[in-house]
Amino acid sequence: MTLEASVVIPGEDFSRVALTPEATELLRKLWDLHGPLMFHQSGGCCDGSSPMCYPEGEFLTAEADILLGVLDISAGDDGGEPSGGASGNGGKPIGFWMSREQFEYWKHTHLTVDVVPGRGSGFSVEAPEGKRFLIRSRLMA
Repeated sequence: MTLEASVVIPGEDFSRVALTPEATELLRKLWDLHGPLMFHQSGGCCDGSSPMCYPEGEFLTAEADILLGVLDISAGDDGGEPSGGASGNGGKPIGFWMSREQFEYWKHTHLTVDVVPGRGSGFSVEAPEGKRFLIRSRLMA
């Protein structure tokens, strides 16, 4: 079962981003190694089209970026509900950011972050794990 992000864009009532169970599991491991995390999706060629995962604050966002959602990976291995939420009450929130320019192309899609074997960019924290994040998208109605 996928983990849906909280809704953060004003006026919207639907999630734009989710995590597969495999991505959630890897992110919990990465959180234990690196502390709080964030994603940024910039678009472009090569690894620019893959979501990049950074320790929170290592990639500076600005007016050129939009927060699409916050994913709380704090649920236990028992598959239970998150233990605090993304509001800072003990949760493990991961913001998913995208460049506004890329959002204009992808605004009609729901994004699911998945993980596959292989090496992505050396800048994304999962690279040493022999895995890489990728986006699976579907059109929204």
